[in-house]
Amino acid sequence: MAIDYSTLKNWPFPDLEHTYDDAATMLYALGVGMGQDPMDAKQLPFVYEENLRALPTMAVVLGYPGFWLIDPATGVDWKQVLHGEQGLIVHSPLPATGTVIGKSRIDEIIDKGPGKGALIYSSRDIVDKATGTRYCTVTGTTFCRADGGFGGPSGPVKPVHAIPERRADVDCTLATRPEQALIYRLSGDRNPLHADPEVAAVAKFPKPILHGLATFGIAGHAILRELCGYDPTRLKQMHVRFSSPVFPGETIRTEIWREGGRRAAFRCWVVERNVMVINNGMIEYVEN
Repeated sequence: MAIDYSTLKNWPFPDLEHTYDDAATMLYALGVGMGQDPMDAKQLPFVYEENLRALPTMAVVLGYPGFWLIDPATGVDWKQVLHGEQGLIVHSPLPATGTVIGKSRIDEIIDKGPGKGALIYSSRDIVDKATGTRYCTVTGTTFCRADGGFGGPSGPVKPVHAIPERRADVDCTLATRPEQALIYRLSGDRNPLHADPEVAAVAKFPKPILHGLATFGIAGHAILRELCGYDPTRLKQMHVRFSSPVFPGETIRTEIWREGGRRAAFRCWVVERNVMVINNGMIEYVEN
């Protein structure tokens, strides 16, 4: 079954209500590596209920519609899809607890041609149920490797953010824990690929891999530390392209280039294998 452009473009996502408490906020922060140093007072507000603060990247797990592409009516071969890109736009700081509504939509579907796949651009607004305040817009690109040639538009394709051809201005190295994926999955994504060695073997991985969105959150941690002084209100946008998976227990080094005008570029490497796992990263932030 091929993609029908009109059906997929107008996919009827229901508005999803999501209530989260302080435990959920702290669990997400632990899932992206906050609190590994119990003496780091700057990380404590994200993992301790006194003066608790939400990480901006927690928005990616709120109001999530689930793996909806498994529905045959989408026309997508769901076994051949990859999470290609992820973005976050912060409109207002996310509260540490609350009830929000996730409002998802398909922005565009790009037909790369027969044998070349398709791109699905989607976005989700996270809004406060009681006040209607829009906290964040979460964006994503899904690469459908087996679904090109359905007759849809061939562009425009979103540009990627270029990495400067010079030495990074700063880098940040953060360890992941062997059980990191088992913690992160408790924030909502219980795909067995991240927990079950037998499922990982079927997918041709030597062991379960870390969630891409956990890697996204770890990169966000590095950005908060190096550019924002652990102040979550200073992060305004963050966009990445995923390039390779991370195995729990590996070390992630984030390289950052300040570009002026409140912008910076970044990319992430697994230190142990010298493999790039995030590329073409872009941040907008408020400088001190």
